Amino acid sequence: MNISTRARNLVPSATLAIGAKARQMQAEGIDVIGFAQGEPDFDTPEHIKEAAIQAARDGFTKYTATGGINELKDAVAVKLKRDNGLSYTRNQILISCGGKHSLYNVFQALLDPGDEVIIPAPYWVSFPEQVKLCGANPVIVHATEPQGFRLNRQVLEPAVTPRTKLVVLNSPSNPTGAALSRTELEGIAALAVERGFAIVSDETYEALVYDGYRHVSIASLGDAISARTVVVNSMSKAYAMTGWRLGYAAGPAAVIQAMDGLQGQMTSNPTSFAQRGAVAALLGSQESTKRMREEFAKRRRYIVDRLRGMPGIRCHSPEGAFYVFPNVSGLYGKRYGAKTIVNSTEFTTFLLDAARIAVVPGVEFGSDSHIRISYATSMANIEKGMDRMAEAVAALA
Repeated sequence: MNISTRARNLVPSATLAIGAKARQMQAEGIDVIGFAQGEPDFDTPEHIKEAAIQAARDGFTKYTATGGINELKDAVAVKLKRDNGLSYTRNQILISCGGKHSLYNVFQALLDPGDEVIIPAPYWVSFPEQVKLCGANPVIVHATEPQGFRLNRQVLEPAVTPRTKLVVLNSPSNPTGAALSRTELEGIAALAVERGFAIVSDETYEALVYDGYRHVSIASLGDAISARTVVVNSMSKAYAMTGWRLGYAAGPAAVIQAMDGLQGQMTSNPTSFAQRGAVAALLGSQESTKRMREEFAKRRRYIVDRLRGMPGIRCHSPEGAFYVFPNVSGLYGKRYGAKTIVNSTEFTTFLLDAARIAVVPGVEFGSDSHIRISYATSMANIEKGMDRMAEAVAALA
């Protein structure tokens, strides 16, 4: 059988691939520290697990409505009002099988072949691939390191054309942790209204922010921008629910209805009893999220300081998420053994071979000068991993 062009042209997720390689090495008895995958090392809070367990015991194990149960839609509405100042009704909310699924639904509902989607780089690896699966064209705009990796109107506007259908925002960002200010968002919102394009706002990491930064959803900046924005979020990061596969989107009713129809032909509903757990997460105590954020803040400070102390490495301090995106290009041209490091992929291989730490090359995110390191692992692992990295870097010739 012949494989389709879309499947052959798809770029596999490097994050998942490197994570799988690290796990395989660990299974073989090799002491590898994994800094590749973005998965909190905390357990799902007990009250969330208990709600799902009780739902299963009560027999809540059948199909639900395709777009999620009303109780969860109502809980999402409460959360969006409480945390973001946004008002949505049930017909403006869709529950999906993870934030990635929510994003895919948005792109499938809004994009036609030939449409252009502006994606700021560094970008999450799945954004361009999901756009290409719709037959649309990703247009990459670079938010540079001196700008703190933050997008603004001045950077965005030259890339807007009559074919621009969407702009993707991811604040706080995977992979950089950069978070947009209210002023930056206001400029982007004004441009969207003036030029008539829509916004997909991925706010997955909004609960994990530091140093007094306050997250602002672009959809909260007025009726005009709200009418052309789809907000996407996930249960995975804020509640350590990665394996539960629950995400949600909120936006104009017509868009949500189209996404619901598409989901009905792809996955049908998200897992029934998992949805009950999500209700408990959104409406119950937020203390566990607060504790995670405080612990991530400590790890962030430590890892940024350690990286800045290594010769040839620069590191922006992220405003949110649980990643650092250090610039390692100052080490290109250095040698280890018979090999010369010339790009982020080779630097990643060097770290795995010489330091037994797994990171992701920045080229996968649109910047070959950087690597991504996740600090969603224990402080003990971070300390050991940074010691190994410092030793390996110091040994480069």
